[in-house]
Amino acid sequence: MKTGKKEIKNIFEWLNEITLYKTPVGEISEESWNVWNSWLVHKYVSMDIRYVELANYVQTLPYENKQQTYIIYREMIPKTKTFLKYVKSRTKRQPATLVEYVAKHFECSLGEAEEYIDLLREHGVRQVLYSMGIEDKEVTKLLKK
Repeated sequence: MKTGKKEIKNIFEWLNEITLYKTPVGEISEESWNVWNSWLVHKYVSMDIRYVELANYVQTLPYENKQQTYIIYREMIPKTKTFLKYVKSRTKRQPATLVEYVAKHFECSLGEAEEYIDLLREHGVRQVLYSMGIEDKEVTKLLKK
């Protein structure tokens, strides 16, 4: 059923609404608000260095306040065609089994174990695994890059 209100179908259309079209809240359909995802909007907006502080502030609003979040972004971001590029992490994750072995050896959290792996480097981690009785074949497999 057409209501004469604007239909927004995905996150990229929402980003265009914030940065370019700036449609008033009352002119956006209710179905469009169901597509809104505050977390994703914050994530994309924060990828532009000019809007990091704004995104940081707006994230303090509850995610349920979709319209309020939209209004703040719509009013604070200048009306221009903006490409909000998503930047992926380049950090390589360690194999979960390796992290678990190191955490067990040092009796620490998984996060701390990842730090230990970085600090000990391959030789140190290899020594830890051997001291735990892990076979050479499995150690080589875990440390494979």
